[in-house]
Amino acid sequence: MKTEITYYKTPIGIAKIVGDTNGIQAVSVLDVKEVSVTDLKKSIPYCLQDCVVQLEEYFKGERASFNLTVNPKGTTFQIKVWKYLLTIPYGKTTNYLAQSKALGDAKAIRAVATANGKNPLWIIIPCHRVIGSDGSLTGYADGIWRKKWLLEHENPVKQQTLF
Repeated sequence: MKTEITYYKTPIGIAKIVGDTNGIQAVSVLDVKEVSVTDLKKSIPYCLQDCVVQLEEYFKGERASFNLTVNPKGTTFQIKVWKYLLTIPYGKTTNYLAQSKALGDAKAIRAVATANGKNPLWIIIPCHRVIGSDGSLTGYADGIWRKKWLLEHENPVKQQTLF
């Protein structure tokens, strides 16, 4: 089975999508300068087309969850942590301690945070929705500015009326 790769330009970088007919294995974000114009213009392999469409809908504000077959590679513990991330609703956040407690061991907070950091499916498995216990935007491998952007995208500030 051939692993396919495609690139999709998002408002916060280039998404590199990797997968095959068994599902999406990885979605990562790259800076624009890391991808050639030729790569961006290549046709999208059939097995990755739905992922590109759903990411596009997400960035347009038309999609709050993803309906994709995913096939991330990780340890049993990492997969357990990533499955928990899928339960965090769009526009909401949790913190690393709450996640650790929900997974059954408050003392595993560092292991949980490390597993979050190894999440291979950027946005699809929403590790950006996990913040520090004090509300700080900590621990995001793709840059805190991207985490902030994603959280604001999912929960934009609404203009309040003055009267």
